Amino acid sequence: MKRISSLLSVAALALLLGACAAPGPTPGEMEIRSGVIEQITSVQLASNHAPGVGAVVGGVAGLGIGSLIGGGTGRDVAMVLGTIGGAVAGNAVQRRYDAPQPGQQVIVRSYHDVLVSVTQPVNSELRVGQKVFIEGSGDGARVVPQR
Repeated sequence: MKRISSLLSVAALALLLGACAAPGPTPGEMEIRSGVIEQITSVQLASNHAPGVGAVVGGVAGLGIGSLIGGGTGRDVAMVLGTIGGAVAGNAVQRRYDAPQPGQQVIVRSYHDVLVSVTQPVNSELRVGQKVFIEGSGDGARVVPQR
């Protein structure tokens, strides 16, 4: 019975972590426009992590590890301490990754004389006056140099 409980805890943790995984790029068509960079402005990009996920994942992991220790009342204490310790550790890890990241707002004048603004992580290859491609649209758009 104890072994089944441990296996269920580990399986629940695996499912939780799997659900948090970001999907990879999907194949298919992508809109590509071309133009010239008019302006580049430094910005801070906010984190896209959901708040509290680190504490929940850490708590579940701590519970699973605590359930493998000891027996009886000792196991119960280990599970409680593991849950609390895991939640605190998971929250600390998430806070480290929630810090704003450096980015850039790139204004591109397309060859149809339309201004397009794209905010993205820093690409040090980009310069004002450079010919570029704008790949994608909406939140998935990015500016890359023409080669």
